[in-house]
Amino acid sequence: MDAQVKPLKPVTPDAPVTRPSRDEAEAAVRTLIAWAGDDPGREGLLDTPARVVKAYGELFAGYDQNPGEVLSKTFKEVGGYDDLVLVKGIPFYAHCEHHMVPFYGQAHIAYLPHDGVVGLSKLARLVEVFARRLQTQETMTAQIIDAINENLGPRGAAVLLEAEHMCMTMRGVKAHDVKTVTHRFTGVFAEDRQEQDRFFAMVGHR
Repeated sequence: MDAQVKPLKPVTPDAPVTRPSRDEAEAAVRTLIAWAGDDPGREGLLDTPARVVKAYGELFAGYDQNPGEVLSKTFKEVGGYDDLVLVKGIPFYAHCEHHMVPFYGQAHIAYLPHDGVVGLSKLARLVEVFARRLQTQETMTAQIIDAINENLGPRGAAVLLEAEHMCMTMRGVKAHDVKTVTHRFTGVFAEDRQEQDRFFAMVGHR
């Protein structure tokens, strides 16, 4: 009688992930090359597994980065400024968790300070932390604004992402130049339609 096969335990965000070795990762790339129909042993592909693994280390570096650390330093001497802070047009490149192909676009982030402001470059850095993971655009939008709320405690925050997804462009329906827009409001932005309209106008999404 065959031994009963136990189902794999699902990986949750809080569960530790055991990473394969670099050699195991490169072997996996060679397997995929062969599955695609090419010879991983031919000259042009010999170094491809090493290059892919190195590239993955950069493309998915967000798993090793902490958004709380990115937003940890704030500045309280802002001359009494307490109005909207907006950083728009932050470019990002991410990978769809469903097909592992890229989606890319721009992020627009605004918040109303409560007790100081964060360096403007840190908001761009925050976007990168979450973009360099396997993602969906909806999840990424929520993660960015949640990190802002948890670490800055603003009176309100607004995040809008617009992106083109290669899983629609390269495969499937092959729809080109189609943008997906997601947004989320919290605090004052969620409560006040005028603040929402002001945000949309400032980022050019009336």
